[in-house]
Amino acid sequence: MGRGQRTRLALLLGAIIALGPLTIDMYLPALPSITADLLTTSATIQLTLTGTLIGLALGQLVVGPLSDALGRRRPLLIGTAVHALASALIIVAPDVAVLGGLRVLQGAGAAAGAVVAMAIVRDLFTGRAAATLLSRLILVMGAAPVLAPTLGGELLRWTQWRGVFAALAVYGLLLIPLAAWGLRETLPPERRRSAGLRNTLRTYRGLLGDRTFVGLVLVAGLAMAGLFGYISGSSFVFQEQFGLDQQQYGLVFGAGAIWLIAATQLNPALLRRFEPRQILVAAMSGGTLAGLVLFATSSTGIGGLVGLLVPLWSVLFATGLVLPNAPALALSRHGEAAGTAAALLGAVQFGVGAIVSPMVGVLGNDALAMGTVVAAAMVLALVVLFAVVRPSRLGDLDDAAAVAAAH
Repeated sequence: MGRGQRTRLALLLGAIIALGPLTIDMYLPALPSITADLLTTSATIQLTLTGTLIGLALGQLVVGPLSDALGRRRPLLIGTAVHALASALIIVAPDVAVLGGLRVLQGAGAAAGAVVAMAIVRDLFTGRAAATLLSRLILVMGAAPVLAPTLGGELLRWTQWRGVFAALAVYGLLLIPLAAWGLRETLPPERRRSAGLRNTLRTYRGLLGDRTFVGLVLVAGLAMAGLFGYISGSSFVFQEQFGLDQQQYGLVFGAGAIWLIAATQLNPALLRRFEPRQILVAAMSGGTLAGLVLFATSSTGIGGLVGLLVPLWSVLFATGLVLPNAPALALSRHGEAAGTAAALLGAVQFGVGAIVSPMVGVLGNDALAMGTVVAAAMVLALVVLFAVVRPSRLGDLDDAAAVAAAH
């Protein structure tokens, strides 16, 4: 495959994998207005975010094995069509119950892109070429959740909250012909696996029986939970507590992407000098310290908005280092079932996010609630890293993981 073809493939897969983060986060600036329009509470409306994450988690568990059995294109096209339909129906959702149900369906449809894009890379490339393309997709997965509210805030200059979902429906509809014409089937019939329930459960049982793999998946999931704790509470904290408007909120939220992107771009350089487990331990330790500082400033009010943002962005920077290295170490243990392992990894990340997201609303939807959830997620991730994973056991995985996490 020539360089131009690789570039086109990277752009298309990036557009596909961005569907999930955009679906989760583009409507965040509109949460207060949705709450008022549908005559509900902020805690209830945050459950629509939880529903999306549940859909993404369960969808990946189903799509992963299906893509190994049916090929990559059919699950991708069907899933994207389901997402577009759900997005269109949300435009006329009459109440929060219907909105929540459609958000679950939206998430399930978007899950196809998350799983299939990764699988296509593994079908076409190996070694450094695969690592290079995978890292670009990881960058999209990390940056898109932080940039999406900025895009949503700009859309709200011209439309109401239902217009955000109209934009998502159009985006999904555009992806269907692009994927149909731009992606060939990359998994030939002779390489496909049985889609039987027994074989699928056997594979998942083997993965869940690996303590180190499960620990690394939980570390990645809890780090993502800290990010989702920020995502779910930020619109209420910044707009209602600190008085920012929708566009200002989008800009402040988007500024956090700088730190996340900086970390993902710094990671390849760090891997030339340090082992993945060393970077993971340092990032988790630094992120936990930043989370505790965030808890302190949010509970005392010291520093105002700046006192909140500095440790928050530090947590984002640490997360940008954790997310490439923890999954790379985990997946390097199970190359024979990489697609299913990646699906389980993604499902746990979004599943933990689904559990954590409503906690900010339950605790009060203020800076202290957000800081408490973010700090707790980082502390728990650090505990799992040292108590379950035990970094000293990861030395034999560093070489394989460095290839998966670099570039």
